Amino acid sequence: MTTSLHNLEGQDAASILREIQAALNGLKFGSVEITVHNGQVVQIERKEKFRLQAQSNKAD
Repeated sequence: MTTSLHNLEGQDAASILREIQAALNGLKFGSVEITVHNGQVVQIERKEKFRLQAQSNKAD
C-alpha cells in the first residue's frame, strides 16, 4: 500500500470530493474514513483489505 500526503487545507468542495473519489477508486474490500474538524475535512484515510482464497487440496 502506498501512502501519500495531500494538503486539504483551503481546498474547495470539488477538490475534496476528487480526493475521496481517488481513495475509493479500485477499492474492493476495505473502508475510506473522512476526518472532519471544525466543519472542515482534515484527513482522508484508505484502509484496504486483501482477501485470499484457500486452495482446494482435493485428490482426483
